[in-house]
Amino acid sequence: MAKPLHFSSALLRAATLSAAALVLAACSALPTAPIQPVRYDLGLTDTAVPQANAAAPSVAPPPLVLAEVQTPAGADNSTAMLYRLAYADQQEQRAYQGARWSLPPAQMLEQRLRTRLALERPVLTEKDNLSANPNDQRPLGLLRLEVVEFSQVFDSAQSSQAVVRIRASLIAQDRRGGNVLLGQQLFSAQTPAVTGDAAGGARAMAASVNNLATQLSSWLQKYGR
Repeated sequence: MAKPLHFSSALLRAATLSAAALVLAACSALPTAPIQPVRYDLGLTDTAVPQANAAAPSVAPPPLVLAEVQTPAGADNSTAMLYRLAYADQQEQRAYQGARWSLPPAQMLEQRLRTRLALERPVLTEKDNLSANPNDQRPLGLLRLEVVEFSQVFDSAQSSQAVVRIRASLIAQDRRGGNVLLGQQLFSAQTPAVTGDAAGGARAMAASVNNLATQLSSWLQKYGR
């Protein structure tokens, strides 16, 4: 008569450990999920009417046509958060590996400026039907903006600032339908970053863009409210 097999406790423990090792080996062979970069934007938009323009003007200001903000060739759809180590190589732009903008900078800039300028006057796009304007006013002009700089610049390893520069061109039409350049100016804003990382750069960038919007608003008022 065959006798039942008996395993010692030591053999059982060895078999259990071997099985566990095989499971761990199989799990380690599985691909790991890629680490998603942190997404930043310019924060909430301040919709309060600027103090200097709190009083309603006697005559409604003419509408403004804001064109799509342009960027240097090749950077239109990039959401990279760029920075420069000015103390090392001022000409080289680098990108944060673990951080991105939620939208390309030109789109974020256009959204913020459109919202800010709309507190003072109607802001239209190039595709809008101007005849549908309720006040039937002739537009002040077409505002074209080109991004020159949108990056966090490190003056040293411990000090950085968010630098934004745009070139603005205000174009109107003469009686013959031709284009007339009313004015062109380079605007610049820079805000120190509290921390020398992507999060600090994003907060400083929001402040720089708001500063730029105020400058642009004051400049436009010179050509008519």
